[in-house]
Amino acid sequence: MSKTAPKPPMTQQQRDHRSNQLNPNYGTNGTNPANGKANGNRGQQLNPNRK
Repeated sequence: MSKTAPKPPMTQQQRDHRSNQLNPNYGTNGTNPANGKANGNRGQQLNPNRK
């Protein structure tokens, strides 16, 4: 059995990006591009006006 090398710790930039992906910024008048790309097509799929 061989052991795998431990993963290096996440950088500050990687931690920030992960937080941005999870944060939809409700209550603000802006958008979060990282969150939008992480959720992709979800808004269109949930829109009841689309077939």
